[in-house]
Parts: sequence; structure tokens; C-alpha cells
Amino acid sequence: MGPRHNDGSAGDANYGAIGGVYARYRRPEPRIAAFIHRALGEARTVLNVGAGPGSYEPADRTVTAVEPSAAMRVQRPSHLTPAIEAVAEDLPFTDRHFDASMATFTVHQWSDLGRGLLEMRRVTRGPVVILTSDPDDLDHFWLGGYAPGVIAAEARRYPPIPMIASALGSNVEVHSVPIPLDCADGFNEAYYGRPEMLLDPMARQACSAWTFVDRRETDGFVRALTDDLASGAWDAKFGYPRRQPEFDGSLRLVVGQP
Repeated sequence: MGPRHNDGSAGDANYGAIGGVYARYRRPEPRIAAFIHRALGEARTVLNVGAGPGSYEPADRTVTAVEPSAAMRVQRPSHLTPAIEAVAEDLPFTDRHFDASMATFTVHQWSDLGRGLLEMRRVTRGPVVILTSDPDDLDHFWLGGYAPGVIAAEARRYPPIPMIASALGSNVEVHSVPIPLDCADGFNEAYYGRPEMLLDPMARQACSAWTFVDRRETDGFVRALTDDLASGAWDAKFGYPRRQPEFDGSLRLVVGQP
């Protein structure tokens, strides 16, 4: 089943150590949420796998959340139902139990992607909705010029989109999800036009890929970006995103129908 950390985290990142800032920096972005909620269709009961602190859970449906990490479960706000301790690869529900299921920014943490997606398909009558990043498009982001190890780490971890689509069956659509300039959800690409945010160590902590590079790369990134922002070199080379209302980066919504 893969490694388990002290707080129950089942993936390659220890959310007991890094998950404490998620509720502050990884707030749901309403424009991204709209894509997810449309994809859920008319579903009234929804399973959220790898639910974390509850980002993107629709408020107008009955949601059952599954989350292996204790550190993430305790960050769920009081208006959301408590999450069940379980992993994607072994969902404790009967066949076709839910109208729809969803998983956001989590499939790269699963120890067995195919098994987890088959489990989601097994317990779901309608659409299975996956929000993830396309590893083939991560290099479109300026961060690769400052912290190539971070981009490489993310590319290694995110499963290829065709692999996800294949596991969900033959009736699958893949949608590119634009990232707004003022995106509330602080994944790395959310700062495409706000580079200063990635100088905040807590903002980096909320993006697990930073835990896969050593201190020298992180320190080098901070020095180089600080210097280039002060000198104007970053703006001279990359400044156009500051005026770009949306960024078509690596964010993808994969929707599998029965």
C-alpha cells in the first residue's frame, strides 16, 4: 500500500510535518470550483477522496470525505462533515454507493493510481471528477528557470493524463482549467503573476514539491528571485504575467462517465 507516515499520510509527502499551513494558503478558488461543480452534474451524494481540509467540496450536496492524514483531517472547518480515515485504494463503501466522486490535487499521492481510480469508479454511479496537473505542461511556468528541481519533482510525481483517463474507462473528457491571476488556492502555478509570494516560506510549504529539493536549491531560488525582483530582471523577462488575467498552465480536469 506504500509508505504511511506518523499522521497516516499515505503518499510520498509527510502532511503531518507540512500540512499545518494548508488551510491558510490552499483555500478553494471559486473559479476552479465552478469547473468541478459543473462536472459533478446533478449528483446529490458526492465522495471526496483525499479530501484534505475540504477544499472544493460543494456546499449544496451531501459530501462524504475520505482523508488518510490526521493533520489534514483536523483542519476541516466545523461546517463540513468530519472525514473518514481511509485511502483511495481501499474505499470502505459498497458498489455504486455515490452519485459522483471527486479528487482534487491528490492522485499524485496515491501508492497505486490504477487501484484508487478503479475503487472510485466502483463506488460511483455517475461521474468521477479528478483535478490534477499535466506533467507534460509544467515547464510552461517561469519557476523552472529558478527552481528546476521543483518542476522536475512535480513532473515525476504527477501521473500522465492518459494514464488517468485510461483507468477511468472509455467515456472520458479532459478539460484545461485556466488559473486566475488572483487565485486563492496557493499551488505553485497560482503565483504565475505574483512571484513575490513564493519568497514566503509558508507558501512554499503549502506546495509539497518543495519538500523534494534540498536546502541549497531552495536557498539559491530565494537569492536569485529576490535579486531579480529588486533589479527588475524578473519583470523584464517575465513581467507580462502580472497583467495576464488567466494562465493556461498544467491544471486539468479529468471527467470519467460510466
